[in-house]
Amino acid sequence: MNSKLFLFTEGQIYTSLWNKYRPAILQLMIASAEKPQQYKLSSHEFKQLNSKERSFSFSMQVFKGKAVTNIKKSVVAKDLLTVLELSKKAAELLETKTYEFKLDKQFMLHIAQCETAA
Repeated sequence: MNSKLFLFTEGQIYTSLWNKYRPAILQLMIASAEKPQQYKLSSHEFKQLNSKERSFSFSMQVFKGKAVTNIKKSVVAKDLLTVLELSKKAAELLETKTYEFKLDKQFMLHIAQCETAA
C-alpha cells in the first residue's frame, strides 16, 4: 500500500501539475493582451492525480492575486491560483490586469485578459 498518496491535503493535489505547465501559462497570459489564448492539457495527468474527481472544469477570474469569482468548490482552480501566486511574473501580470482562466471538459485551458474596472 502506498501511504504517500494520502499525505496531500486538499488544495495541494494539482500544484505540481500546474507548476509543470506554469511556463506555458505565463506565455499565454502575456499573449492574451492581443487575443484570448488556449492550451490543450493532458486529461490523463489530472485523472491520474485524482481518479475520484467528477469534473475538473472551472472558470476563474483573478485580479491582484485574488480570485474574483468563487472557486471554493474547485480544488483544480485553487491549486492553479496557488501556483500563480508563487510566480513572480504571474504576480506582476495579475497586479494590473484581470485574467480569466477556464478549463473546459475537453481539458482545453482558456486564458483571456479582461477589462479591469478602475
